[in-house]
Amino acid sequence: MDRAIGVNQFLSTKYKVMDFDGVWLEAFGKPEIFGSWMIWGASGSGKTRFALMLCKYLTKFGKVAYNSLEEGNCRSLQQAFIDVGMEEVERKMILLDREPIRELNERLKKQKSPDIVFIDSFQYTQLKYNDYIKLIKTHPKKLFIFISHADGKEPSGRSAKSVRYDCMCKIRVEGYRAMVVSRYGGGKPFDIWPEGAAKYWGGEALTEDEDKGDDEDEDETEY
Repeated sequence: MDRAIGVNQFLSTKYKVMDFDGVWLEAFGKPEIFGSWMIWGASGSGKTRFALMLCKYLTKFGKVAYNSLEEGNCRSLQQAFIDVGMEEVERKMILLDREPIRELNERLKKQKSPDIVFIDSFQYTQLKYNDYIKLIKTHPKKLFIFISHADGKEPSGRSAKSVRYDCMCKIRVEGYRAMVVSRYGGGKPFDIWPEGAAKYWGGEALTEDEDKGDDEDEDETEY
């Protein structure tokens, strides 16, 4: 019953955040490592490449799992991993091959399980909004990042739209550019492929190539 917090106590609380830098800081601010985010966009927009670039960057802050429900273990996804240099962080992440949400839920209950989980795609989970709420409440210290199909400028489907409203970071991808709405600050668009984005949007590229300077600390991962 006693869940009230004094204002001074609340204002003095320190929160664990991911210390983003560079273009990631400009886009996202400094997010907490729990809750949910959503990335959505049309096919061919650069959505998957952005998700993998973000996946690679987030290995700086925790152990990452990428659950490929839609494509699974296939050549096209392998090539996408190669394109972003995912081998540089191979000790810090795993690929899950179409792991059902029920099995993922059990995996995340184990010690030393992933801190950050990408789920591609939301539509393939067949989750309803209530199922989503149950999942994130079961794992309050995990960060879930859902990749969604798009219906115009919105995520596709009623459940995906409802989840989008709940997410702490909302990322719409169009024309090789990620437009980020974050509750942690940031807000600057992120160019996934600068030359392609400049051509699509009829202007100059906003960001430089981010496929360099990744932290390569070795970390023996147990999943």
